[in-house]
This record gives sequence, structure tokens and C-alpha cells, in this order.
Amino acid sequence: MRAVAAAGRRVRARCDEWNRRHAWDHNAHHHGWLERHLPARAGTALDVGCGTGDLVRRLSRRAGHVTGLDVDPAVVATARDLSRGWDGVAFRCGDLLTADLPGGYDVVTAVAVLHHVPLEPALVRLRELLAPGGTLLVVGLYRGATPSDHLLSAVAVPTNLVVGAVRGSARPPVALSAPTAPATATLREVRDAAGRWTPGAVVRRHLFWRYSLRWRAPTRGGR
Repeated sequence: MRAVAAAGRRVRARCDEWNRRHAWDHNAHHHGWLERHLPARAGTALDVGCGTGDLVRRLSRRAGHVTGLDVDPAVVATARDLSRGWDGVAFRCGDLLTADLPGGYDVVTAVAVLHHVPLEPALVRLRELLAPGGTLLVVGLYRGATPSDHLLSAVAVPTNLVVGAVRGSARPPVALSAPTAPATATLREVRDAAGRWTPGAVVRRHLFWRYSLRWRAPTRGGR
């Protein structure tokens, strides 16, 4: 057993080193899914946890004005620099739960955000920020708990290595100064919370330890 455990540690160390040398953006990998579920045109959009603004700039092709929100001031400064010359985009530094935002957004997106904040208050806040009939799109991380979770994780590990070899870069990622946290909610807990606060939301499990949540807010008529 000791020999097996030692071999496992060596394999994990080699995988970690490979991933470090062939890093790729797991969140940007899901931007295509987000775009497929956006409305054809939107007046305003909000991207929560915008990072350096890649998704904000993509959203600006569909929305008249896009606001990026991130709690990390250094990352927000980088996003502003990278977005010089882009019309209809703006960035704000703030926390999802406390930021003074006008609300009424036609689209709200949140990628790799909800595991950093209390899940249910975050879903309530995201719902409140939407205009009637608005679209909420979330890509989040979940904690594996079931046999199917662990099976998909086992598939994701070698797939992650292959994608890193094809698409990875040796460039270091942008340094983050804001605190981060591992995912603690299971997929079932995410679905239960979504059922309470975004009833009718479509929650799907994805490769690379992610899930998606898609929800359309009721219109003023309640439909």
C-alpha cells in the first residue's frame, strides 16, 4: 500500500508540473457555451468576476453596454488597460454581495465566482440584478461527491493534460491579490439552491470540474 501511495504521489506531482508548464484557461474554455446561450442582442450586461475582461469584451459584441465587476483591484486595472479603445465597456472594483450596482441587466454572467462566496446569497443577488426576462448564465466549480463525479474527474485528468499540450502556454497567469477558496458545494447542493432561488434553471455538469446554470428571469407578467 505504501508503494502504491508513493507511486500515486509521484504521478500527481508530474501532472502538476506538466499543468504548470502548459497552463491553459479553463474558464475561457467555456466562453463558447456562454455565447451560445446569449440573446441575439441585449441592452446591458454584467460580468461578475470579470478578471482581465476577456468575457466582457466578447459580450460587448452582443450588448450595448457591458460592466465588468471584480473584487481584485489589480486585475480590474489590467482589464481597463486591455480594454482601451473598446466602446461600451466599463469596469468596477467590488464584491458581488455588496457592490452598489444599478441592476436591471438584460444579461448577467458569472464564471468561476460562486464557490468564492456563500452560494444561496449569491444566487439571490444575481437574480435581483436581472431585468424582467433577463438571462443568467453561470459557470461554476463543484465538489465531487458521487461515483459519477469521480468518474468524470478521472476522465478529465488525462484530457486536461492533452488540452494543455495543444493549447497551453508557459506564460504565468495574471497574479491575483484577492483571496480564493476551493469549491465546497456538491452538484446536488447547487441544484437544490438553484431550485429554491432560480426555479426552472437548467443545471448541467461539464468536464474539467465545472457546472453550468442557465436561467431566464420571469417577465413582468410572471411568465
